[in-house]
Amino acid sequence: MEGDAELQDLYREVLLDYFRSSTRKGKCDPADLRAHGINPVCGDELEITAVLKDGKVEKLRYAGHGCVISQASAAMMAEALEGADIVKAKALVAAFKKLMLENGDVKGLPPELEQLASLEGVRKFPLRVKCATLGWNTVMQGFEVTKS
Repeated sequence: MEGDAELQDLYREVLLDYFRSSTRKGKCDPADLRAHGINPVCGDELEITAVLKDGKVEKLRYAGHGCVISQASAAMMAEALEGADIVKAKALVAAFKKLMLENGDVKGLPPELEQLASLEGVRKFPLRVKCATLGWNTVMQGFEVTKS
């Protein structure tokens, strides 16, 4: 279908825009949350740092290297979680992981995650799902070890 091809082209552009964006790249220093994640299958590597204040993710940054999928997903994650209270941030992580790992419905994504519909096609490639979820798994590890 012609509409499907147009949608895939749009999604590809969305991913490339996030991949190229430097808005939330870097590190928070000092950081209340610091977590390191690696995908040994492809070598993608991320460090997630965040400033947590009054029960919220005040600032979130990611640094590292990897494919378009892992970097774009990390950029989307940082955008979605920054400013959220920690409970909401954890719920957003769970919602994204459900989409990717349990074939959740894109239409059921919270508004903060709508841009992540562009990663829906990744689900067809199980090894690439690990790329898309790397940042999300990493930030969750950070939440688990951080007293917040």
